[in-house]
This record gives sequence, C-alpha cells and structure tokens, in this order.
Amino acid sequence: MTPNRRQRLTPADRRAQLLAIGAELFAEQPYDEVRMDQVAARAGVSRALLYRYFPNKRDLFTAVYRQATDRLIDTVRLDPAAGLEQQLRDGLDAHFDYFTANRHAVLAANRILAGDETIQAMMADELDVMCERLLDGGTLGDAPREAVGAVVMSWLVFVRVLCVEWLGQEQPAFSQEELREICIGSLLGSLRPLVDPPQG
Repeated sequence: MTPNRRQRLTPADRRAQLLAIGAELFAEQPYDEVRMDQVAARAGVSRALLYRYFPNKRDLFTAVYRQATDRLIDTVRLDPAAGLEQQLRDGLDAHFDYFTANRHAVLAANRILAGDETIQAMMADELDVMCERLLDGGTLGDAPREAVGAVVMSWLVFVRVLCVEWLGQEQPAFSQEELREICIGSLLGSLRPLVDPPQG
C-alpha cells in the first residue's frame, strides 16, 4: 500500500477547508471545548500549517462567524410584495433556523466573546442591514423614518437578546414558533403609535 499523502490545495482552497471544518466544530461543541489540534487533525494538516492561516482559536472563530453572518444576511431577503407580518415571519424563521443549527457558535459570540470588538462590529453591521431592509420594505407606512428606525433597531436588539436567552436554556420556556410570535407581536405593538395600523 502506498502511504497517504497530504492533499495539496491552493491557499484559498486550504483556507476554505479550514473554515468549513472550524464551522463544523464550533457548531458541534461549546467554544471552550474546541481545540485547534482538532481542526488540524480533521483537515489532515500540521498545527504549524493551521497557525499560518489562523494564529489562534479566536481568529478562526471570528473568520467562521464573519462568513456565517455574510451568508445569513444574503439569505434573508424580504419580499416587497409581502405584508409586514409575512416579512417578519420569513426573516425570523431564517434567523432562528440558523441560530438553532449553530447554537454553540451563537452563544459563544454573544456570551464568551461578548467583549470582542470585531465580533460586536459584525453584529452591529448585521443589525444595520436588517433594519434598513425592513425600513425599505414598503410596509411601515409614512411615519418619519428616523422614529420608525429607532423602534426597529431597538426591536432587533431585543430579538437577539431574547434568542440568546432562549438558546441558553436547557429546557426552553417556549417553542420556536412561540418565540417567533412573541417577536412579531412586540414589534407590531411598538409600532402602533407611529404606524396605525402597521401594514400586515
């Protein structure tokens, strides 16, 4: 038998491979339990080669989280022809599906790495994009954009905090469907003084 040889990849392909493996591990295990030697072993490379791409676990997680955030933002596209409630339902379902599939990574970003400036900047960018998409969705009426935008941004922060609390519970207090309806109801109620009634 010929010995197994390490697969030779271009730098771009190797980085993509390491990111994919990192994403799998951070989804499977809590952040503190993921080790860089696990990543190297799954990739079939030395730790020295892995460290050339990602000097430490925090750098690997940041790159994984950035890629996931970009994909999630690209996935959540609000249908201009749908009413506000349907837009919210579609957007929340996409986020919740990602959060539940990547529970450990989401909890790590929002708790263990809550003070990391890069992670927080990515979260802020995501909130900005989603706020703008809702404001541009054509379902919030003619109320002043600044006032509605403040409500929507505050609501997005509320949704994130509630989701993290929900994910962190061993026995969730409510189902994913109930979580969605709580979030939708909270925004519709908050908008009522400005948009009467919000276009559903």
